[in-house]
Amino acid sequence: MKPQRGVPPPEPVGIPFRFPHPEPPRGGKAGQVLPVFLPYAGCPERCIFCNQPAQTGQAPEPLASIYERLQERLASLSGLEANSSAPQRAASAQASPELAFYGGTFTALPAPWPQRFLELAQPHLSAGRLSRVRCSTRPDAVFVPQLAELRTLGLSLVELGVQSFDDGALAASRRGYTGAQARRGCEAVREAGLSLGVQLMPGMPGQTAAAFRADSAQTAALAPELARLYPCLVLEGTPLADVWRAGGYAPWPLAAAVDELAAALLTLWAAGVRVGRIGLAEQEGLTVLAGPRHPALGQMARARALLLRVRRALGERDREAASGAAAQAGLLLVPRRLQGEALGQKGALAADYAALGLRVRFWDEPDLAICAG
Repeated sequence: MKPQRGVPPPEPVGIPFRFPHPEPPRGGKAGQVLPVFLPYAGCPERCIFCNQPAQTGQAPEPLASIYERLQERLASLSGLEANSSAPQRAASAQASPELAFYGGTFTALPAPWPQRFLELAQPHLSAGRLSRVRCSTRPDAVFVPQLAELRTLGLSLVELGVQSFDDGALAASRRGYTGAQARRGCEAVREAGLSLGVQLMPGMPGQTAAAFRADSAQTAALAPELARLYPCLVLEGTPLADVWRAGGYAPWPLAAAVDELAAALLTLWAAGVRVGRIGLAEQEGLTVLAGPRHPALGQMARARALLLRVRRALGERDREAASGAAAQAGLLLVPRRLQGEALGQKGALAADYAALGLRVRFWDEPDLAICAG
């Protein structure tokens, strides 16, 4: 709970029990992304929950048009570099954007479009105007020989829209592949020497909370570079909307989704996996009929995950107590940089910390700590 104004916070007593935030270090500042959207391009079929134009804010269009527009955007990078000074060019190289092909199924685009897009990016990669190239695709549309070729053309990271490794959930969502095929797709990306990203969809049709926990554990075991967690929403204009209207699908309530996301975060973070995004980005024209949607969903999940870690830390502290009895604890010291996260959305977790016997105070140290006070 927040300290009262004008009242100095209590001083910690004894040696604080310190522990780091569970999220792994990001390893540098996240760079800018230059997105290229390919709605439905290369997709063999439409998934029950999918409305890519609404999700990306861009309607399907010919690949040639997307190529020409990307060509112009990349040419503008060259123009900026040509008109800048040497110090400006050096600073620009350190902040070069990452080219990302989103939506659709990049590796299933008709030949030779994957190669053409990457060849367009090659000179900009060589000159340092782009930092790297990533794409998103389906786990049943990746094959080692093709991926190896795309790697030679500059592809660095492949994000697989796995959604789930559970056969029942995949069938109910009309994904068209099995959990075993999804795992083989992840292995193919690694075998081709590329970085791996995994996208999961908690609460998709046919999926239980236990199945999502298993998905999180399997993803952690794969140790991808990053993961994204997109709780299933009922979007207008999707087959799932018709199923939901007929009473055939019940999305996860917001509170349940936040609890499961928090547990997944701890599982992934413990394996060193960075979680890049939680929840769909807000887009104009995105009509959500039902499901765990909230503008601060990521913050809510991260705050709940931190609470779970604090509960675990209390047990660890008690076990380390020399007397074997529970050590007195009344104060949780939280790094000041986490001030907007620790207590949850609008202080929603203050009562949870109070139930643990903890008052929250912020300090300038990098770790969290529990102590008497």
